[in-house]
Formats: sequence, C-alpha cells, structure tokens
Amino acid sequence: MGGDTLLTLVGIFGASFAVAFSGALMPGPLLAVTVREAAARGFWAGPILIAGHAILECALVALLLVGLGALLATDAAFGVIGAAGALVMLWMAYGMFRALPELRISSGDGTSSGMHPVLAGIVMSVANPYWSIWWATIGLGYITYSMREGALGVASFFTGHILADLAWYSFVAFGIARGRRFIGDRAYRALIGVCAVALVVFALWFGLAGARRLMALAL
Repeated sequence: MGGDTLLTLVGIFGASFAVAFSGALMPGPLLAVTVREAAARGFWAGPILIAGHAILECALVALLLVGLGALLATDAAFGVIGAAGALVMLWMAYGMFRALPELRISSGDGTSSGMHPVLAGIVMSVANPYWSIWWATIGLGYITYSMREGALGVASFFTGHILADLAWYSFVAFGIARGRRFIGDRAYRALIGVCAVALVVFALWFGLAGARRLMALAL
C-alpha cells in the first residue's frame, strides 16, 4: 500500500467519523432507548445497542452496493417505514409510561422493554425513515467515493462511521449508568418519562411525514 493510498484511507475514515459523530449528537429514537436501557442494564447496554445498529448498517451497505439505494429513496419506502416505525415507537413509549408508577431505581428495578439490546438497536434504527433516506442519499455518495479505493476504502468509511456512533452512545450510556448511583426514584421516573415523551414525539413526526408521502402518491 502506497503512502498516498494510506493518506486517502485515513481521510475517508476521518471524514466518515466526523459526519457520523455530528449526526449521532442529534437526539433521536436510538438515543431515547439508549438512555432507557442504560438506566436498566448499565453501561454495556450502549455498546450492545450499537452492535445491533452496526449489524443493520452493515447489511444495508451491502444492499446499497448492489443497487438498493434508488428503492430506499422513494416516497413509498419512506411512507411505509415512517408508518411502521411510528407504531413501534408508540408501543415502546406505552410500555415506558405504564411502568412509570412502579419504577424504583434504588431497588434496581429496570425499565427495559424486555427486548434484547442488539434487537432494540436494529428496531430503533430501521424504525427511523430518515435513517434509510440518509443512507440512500448521503451515505451512498460516501460509499461511491470510498469505492475508488476498493474494499479498503469502503471498510475505512464504515469503520469510521460505526466508531463515531459507538463513541457517543457509549459516552451517554456511561453517564446514565454512573448517574444511577446519585439520582433518586423521582428523578429516575422523570428521566424515563422524558424518554417516553421523546419517543411519542418522534413517532408522531415520522408517522405524519410518512403519511404525507403516501397520500401524495395516492393523489
């Protein structure tokens, strides 16, 4: 491997990390579930959630490489994903609201949905229609550029992207897990309540956006 090639791969990795990290900082359904699961399971919930997220993104990158991008970018795909994702998020929010009166962080009572964190990472990612649109447009553009360096270029891009997600969500999970030692039951219930409200807001946002796309197709 020549020096120029190595610099190019490092540049791809760095750009991918920076773009993904800036995106990870934006609140979303995956962040709300990370807070919930870290409060219930501890620090490792964050990295495990991202493991599920990474599995899904690895599969999606493979599909984009064989031409799925055009399908994901359609209004029909956005509408279906938005509607289905909204239902999933509302279901999870309902479970959180229902559990609130009995939550006791001091007794170790968790708020996990019962879904394995790997599966939760997959579900919360695919439930967000903007996630698939990002990959079908911006992500596909980065992949196309990375492919100039062959498999190593794509691997550099994907590694930078996933490590950015892992860094941020691990940081969030660490903060929540450590915070369990210092917050009382009332603050704990308030935190989970905020996460539940956030999921409802995202569900309504994604659901309405998806419904508009589907209605536009029907007209």
